[in-house]
Amino acid sequence: MDLPKVRVTEIFHSIQGESLSTGERTAFVRLTGCPLRCTYCDTAYAFRGGAWREIPAILEQIADYRVRHVCVTGGEPLAQAACLDLLSALCDAGYQVSVETSGALDIGQVDARVTKVLDLKTPGSGEQDRNLLGNLAHLGTRDQVKLVICDAADYRWAASLVLDQRLHERCTVLFSPVTPGCPPGDLADWILHDRLPVRLQIQLHKSLWGEARGR
Repeated sequence: MDLPKVRVTEIFHSIQGESLSTGERTAFVRLTGCPLRCTYCDTAYAFRGGAWREIPAILEQIADYRVRHVCVTGGEPLAQAACLDLLSALCDAGYQVSVETSGALDIGQVDARVTKVLDLKTPGSGEQDRNLLGNLAHLGTRDQVKLVICDAADYRWAASLVLDQRLHERCTVLFSPVTPGCPPGDLADWILHDRLPVRLQIQLHKSLWGEARGR
């Protein structure tokens, strides 16, 4: 019987630069392919190519890093059906697992042990219409919603969404500025002015290594 396979762009060991586990040593599995084309995408190299890998081989490579945290990302990892098998296998192996997903695909079948980081799309992304707001019902207190803010209009849209949907009562909400484009200080000032119940995050890995791949 054939083992489940996923198409992988890269697997690497780095410092988590986003989410509530920022700063943690983490193994990243970047799967290939994405049905979205966000204006600010910084991983377009993962849209195509990659190599098919069996899940046991992925687990073997990750074991060499001796980490607690594993992040499955993309591209859009859930565009591959076998991603669900990979996530469960990582949980079974004892890792603290997160999946970074666009919010455009159903997350209802993701293993309950996995932390879901849902990257809802603002108008500035060009992909706002792809958001599946039904996914919000699958979020719990360990999960996170990220909104990438391009400008003041994006901020106002995102702030209204947070308050209308009471996202901050479901999970942690993260606002992240597009760089270059939205000055982080401006975003901080808007959050402070509105007393908005969200967390500001800036991509730590880019502060450390710039746009280098595999970091």
